Amino acid sequence: MTMADATARPWLDASLPVDERVELLLAAMTLEEKAGLFFHTMIAMGEDGQLSEGSDAFGIPSNRHHVVDLHMSHFNLLGAAPTAGAMAGWYNRLQELAASTRLGIPVTISTDPRHSFSENPGASILSGPFSQWPEPLGLAATQDAELVERFGDIARQEYTAVGIRVALHPQVDLATESRWARQLQTFGEDADLSGELGAAYVRGFQGAEFGHGSVSTMTKHFPGGGPQKDGEDPHFDYGREQVYPGDNFEHHLKPFEAIFAVGGRQIMPYYGMPVGTEYEEVGFGFNKGVLTGLLRERFGFDGIVCTDWGLVTDHPIMGTDFAARAWGVEHLTPAERMTKILDAGADQFGGEQETQLLIELVRSGAVTEERLDVSARRLLREKFDLGLFENPYVDAASADAVVGSAEFRAAGDAAQRASVTVLSNDGTLPFARGVRLYVEGVPVDVASQYGTVVDTPADADIAILRLQAPYEQRASMFENFFHAGSLDFPDDVLAHVAEVSAAVPTVVDVFLDRPAILAPLVESAAAVVANWGSSAAALLDVLSGAHPATGRLPFDVPRSMAAVEASRPDVPFDTADPLFRFGHGLSL
Repeated sequence: MTMADATARPWLDASLPVDERVELLLAAMTLEEKAGLFFHTMIAMGEDGQLSEGSDAFGIPSNRHHVVDLHMSHFNLLGAAPTAGAMAGWYNRLQELAASTRLGIPVTISTDPRHSFSENPGASILSGPFSQWPEPLGLAATQDAELVERFGDIARQEYTAVGIRVALHPQVDLATESRWARQLQTFGEDADLSGELGAAYVRGFQGAEFGHGSVSTMTKHFPGGGPQKDGEDPHFDYGREQVYPGDNFEHHLKPFEAIFAVGGRQIMPYYGMPVGTEYEEVGFGFNKGVLTGLLRERFGFDGIVCTDWGLVTDHPIMGTDFAARAWGVEHLTPAERMTKILDAGADQFGGEQETQLLIELVRSGAVTEERLDVSARRLLREKFDLGLFENPYVDAASADAVVGSAEFRAAGDAAQRASVTVLSNDGTLPFARGVRLYVEGVPVDVASQYGTVVDTPADADIAILRLQAPYEQRASMFENFFHAGSLDFPDDVLAHVAEVSAAVPTVVDVFLDRPAILAPLVESAAAVVANWGSSAAALLDVLSGAHPATGRLPFDVPRSMAAVEASRPDVPFDTADPLFRFGHGLSL
């Protein structure tokens, strides 16, 4: 730092205590600059690592408008680049843009999960150049906290190589409603395992001590997003109610206590509104009893609270108009919603960029500048603690060597194999290499490494079919990223499995993002296997016996839809006479 820097920007003096640096910067900020801190929304990359002019699909403006005009400095990076080097180059250009502003406040980039097999822009992002791992349900199937912490440490190294410093995860909601669309990103149905693995995940991302090499974790969705009425998701108005017929609200807090114990830095409340509890029937982001009374006061949490995306204003997504997820406060104006969120105890508006609205609230006296300062201190402190003021840039030239390295990919591949869970087996597994294989959903070039691929079941010694767990089609593209509704397989799928099974011993592997009704498959197939993000090679390594079968179910698999519908959504392991219980998994 030069003498001129120390005079013009004294908060850059790293020898000063962080609290003092925060106060020096806060005192220099205008109302407009403070307001910019409060908005944490999606940002797009340009091609080949250049700054972006925006993205029409999600209504995202240019990078310059966000950073220079709106004074914003917290962004959730949408999409993936083909190379880590391109991502790192874009990130450095964005930081150069931020450095050119009056105060030079560095940008903090966050992301939804980037290491998994699903592509849901409301929940996770395809891995792109990053190492590939099972989804969190698959990590839970390993029941291995050391593996989960190792994943977090590898993800931390890959994230920081491209400038990502906040993880909008882990998700420690409990999968107590079998139909719920978001359970793939959880650690399953058991509160103790979810807490243990969630804590390991946070340790991996944040490191032994939080600092310049850390990725800050934003754990979600407080106070637990699992008990959804009919399993519908509160991204949508028909899923806005969280219900507790088993009076089990407290149980869903247990994994969060484990997160607090290891120093999880940030929290995201869910969209849902609690029905029939002691709390106000408004979405958790608006809920003072939950955010201040429960989170801040009872648990003593003084970190950043960022709402889930889109609580204030209406937004089109993928060509469909969606109303603000202002559940329980739909009647309030956007300005009134913003005021209620701040009064509830939140620090940031996720997915919003209406900075002028907040500025007008302060100028009108509806919100005090002192209230802004409370949250601004938390937000600035995080940037200082992450070391962004010392060096906001990354080494773009080395990013490609770090991200998706051979070592990291091998670790991800091992986790994929470890998570494969064998649910039933009549002795067909493991199969011998060199047999005649009929496959569906498995690339022929991969299958041919394990046997001779044939064209029909009748010509085969064994058939391997890969299926997706069922879900109901919904009206819009965005809704169909959230797999919801009935867990029954369609009749034509069951008939096809039965037909193949009648011709040859058949192994059915199901991507079990929700606990589907597997009983008809178990009845007709020689073996049924579950995965939560495993490559064809990882799967066949397990099925052929080249790697031991070690996966264990992270939730109960219900026997029927009638059992699901009769169960209480807030109570774990509540479906009558489940087909397979939590922890079930056969060895080969």
